[in-house]
Amino acid sequence: MNLTNKFVAAILILCLTLLSCKAEVYAASGDQEEQEVRAFLDKLYKQRADILVSRETDRLKELYLHDNKVSKHALRNEVNRTNYLNEWAIKRAIKLVKANSEIRIVRLRTSKDTAKISLVHSLKVDYTYTNKNVPVQSFGIGTEHYLTLKKLDDDWKVHKEWYLDPLDENPNKIAVTDDGTSPSVNYRQQPVDGKKYRRARAVEYANKYAGTAWGAGNNHRYNRKYADYSGKGGDCTNFASQAVGDEKEGGGLPMTGSWRYFANKGGSEAWIRTDSFYNFLIYSGYGKLLARGQFRDIIAPSAKYPDGAISHIQPGDLIGYIISGSDVDHFSIVVGFDDYGYPLVNSHSADRYRVPFDLGWDQYTKYLLVHIRD
Repeated sequence: MNLTNKFVAAILILCLTLLSCKAEVYAASGDQEEQEVRAFLDKLYKQRADILVSRETDRLKELYLHDNKVSKHALRNEVNRTNYLNEWAIKRAIKLVKANSEIRIVRLRTSKDTAKISLVHSLKVDYTYTNKNVPVQSFGIGTEHYLTLKKLDDDWKVHKEWYLDPLDENPNKIAVTDDGTSPSVNYRQQPVDGKKYRRARAVEYANKYAGTAWGAGNNHRYNRKYADYSGKGGDCTNFASQAVGDEKEGGGLPMTGSWRYFANKGGSEAWIRTDSFYNFLIYSGYGKLLARGQFRDIIAPSAKYPDGAISHIQPGDLIGYIISGSDVDHFSIVVGFDDYGYPLVNSHSADRYRVPFDLGWDQYTKYLLVHIRD
């Protein structure tokens, strides 16, 4: 090799070395930013969980941008949900004890002073009662979050956040009871399978596939045998249909021509649409409407139900929710009662595990108590 070639080779080696070093610096910088973002997210969700119980919402301000409208809106949402949960608890003679938070980051991208994240949040809430000595109870909520963070003066802040929040309700519009306590159902037996409906299996299915909510099984995943309609109007009715109708693991109600799931095509209208599902249950004879009304209507004594209609609901039954008008907006499945006797439900969109049936709904909500015939 002559001197010219040796010189060119040396220059090439030097350039490659410099490029390699530069790439390593960029990679190290990217790794550091990602670690910073992950640490911020852990702090954010832990602090929000703590504040759900303490109500010290001022502690959240340092995590948001003070002069940004979108960021301030995201902060107001967290303050509102904290106030709602606590006001609901007060009106039910419930004391919030502790809240634990876990996140699973699905996607994280950083670019200069911006980070975009999608993640799954599992929240556990412990509670007890102020008017009765019962052990600490727990329920779980699961939500999918989409965030944009901004770096300001070397600190990450929430710029914007979106998620379907089951606690996004007005704290001033919570239904109340006459005596200021919670409804209590005297139902202590375990659900049993009937001839037509495997009630116990339906409850097991609902607990296993309650998704991202704390307490759910199947590694917090939906049943992959079925399509997920969360981004297509909601997955609540699809989940309720699965729980009562899955032949292998669920309640085993026989599918029909109008109410069925096709492996390659998805669910029929009656399988996935709330109104169609409700009409199918009633007119097919699979279900019976026990009562329809607002919170006070279904818990108050009546000539037909001296101990209140809610006292006749069983694990494996369904509750429909009407926000306004006459169209059904949501379905959940009753999975049991806490030690006080409060009816608990599971659902998708958002994911709930053993949540008090009226949590996340206001005083104007109408409830449809649907008994599934055994």
